[in-house]
Amino acid sequence: MCSFVSILFLFLSVLSLQAQEHLLQSGPMLGYSEMREVFIWAQTTESARVKVFYREKGTEEPWIDSREILTVPEDAFVAHLVLDQVEPGKRYDYHLFINDQKVERPYPTEFQTQTLWQWRTDPPEFTIALGSCAYVNEEEYDRPGEPYGGDYQIFESIHKLRPNAMLWLGDNTYLREADWYSRSGILERHTHTRSLPELQPLLASTHHYAIWDDHDFGPNNSDRGFREKETTCEAFRLFWGNPTYGTEEVGGIFSMFQWEDIEFFLLDNRWHRSPNNRKTGPREMFGEAQLEALIDRLVNSRAPFKIIAMGGQALNPVERWETWATFQEEKARFMEMIAEENISGVFFLSGDRHHSELTKLEREGDYPLYDLTVSPLTANPANYPNEPNTLRVPDTYVGVRNFATLTFTGPRKERAMTMRIYDVAGNELWSQVVQASELKRKK
Repeated sequence: MCSFVSILFLFLSVLSLQAQEHLLQSGPMLGYSEMREVFIWAQTTESARVKVFYREKGTEEPWIDSREILTVPEDAFVAHLVLDQVEPGKRYDYHLFINDQKVERPYPTEFQTQTLWQWRTDPPEFTIALGSCAYVNEEEYDRPGEPYGGDYQIFESIHKLRPNAMLWLGDNTYLREADWYSRSGILERHTHTRSLPELQPLLASTHHYAIWDDHDFGPNNSDRGFREKETTCEAFRLFWGNPTYGTEEVGGIFSMFQWEDIEFFLLDNRWHRSPNNRKTGPREMFGEAQLEALIDRLVNSRAPFKIIAMGGQALNPVERWETWATFQEEKARFMEMIAEENISGVFFLSGDRHHSELTKLEREGDYPLYDLTVSPLTANPANYPNEPNTLRVPDTYVGVRNFATLTFTGPRKERAMTMRIYDVAGNELWSQVVQASELKRKK
């Protein structure tokens, strides 16, 4: 009899475990990390009660539980969980619970808080992964012919490197024709992309930040005139975990975050963008209010590297493919502003182009500017090795699916940034080092 009861209990336990896993659509995903607060995202398959239990790694302290969230269909069954009982410079284990049942994951679920190093030590070494253009096939809604997406194992290769954070550089999901003009279609596309099995381990233990480009904003080459931009902005906020989105003066997804001593400025190149074929009015990619807010933040920044992330290329001089070169007046004005304000440490990141390359602009009497373009993750590569980007750094062009990392090392006053590009399998293709001292105005 005891044996029968034990077997019955085990059977019911297995059924309960499977039921909770069935209720998890995707995630958990780590969003922003601060010294005393961390964000965790999860999505269920139906309305459910979701919470997280967490405690400092390697301790036997009591588990701390987050506020419980009830997921609802109006929000695509998404839960935003804020963990606010954490301390700086710690690593924590965490477990996701759905309807009071723990959801087991076959990979680590852990997060970290940022270090309180100021006035105490040199800033820690850290690594941030980069990528853009993540297309996940769905045959029913894809264009006929050869699948556009592939090599999803690239996310497993990123996960194996255990970066501290990842910055998604736009086109993080590809809205299709069937999705553009309905809220349900937009949310379903984000759900489908986020549910990719190969992506889940990376989501669970790396902190994620994101900007968008045209395909997660709307149709190809879309701009401020897109009818559903309010809806896609809502979806972006639902599915990502940035600390902020826009300001009272600046709409869209404009934001910034700091990781240790480095600051990342997240630009919105779609919300304010003039139509490509517009013949009247000012030509602008970012808009005056966003650039003024960016300059304010850059002037106040003391970071040795001020990383500006934008969906399209910043420095490529070729006036095509929606590079900033097609908005010459706005670009020139920004370049004048960073020179007049004597802002050091500016470094651009971009995606969009379906190839990767490093562009370097030498400036007379000033430090050089760089733009590291990283693309694509899983979308189809577009090979343009003969494009006349006269500023391309030799031997940095990559025409296959790839990702990058930035690793920051060294003492506070001698910080260095190492750029590395990897292929789908995680093989390093090239690397270069930039010293913070190189990005200071020449006297």
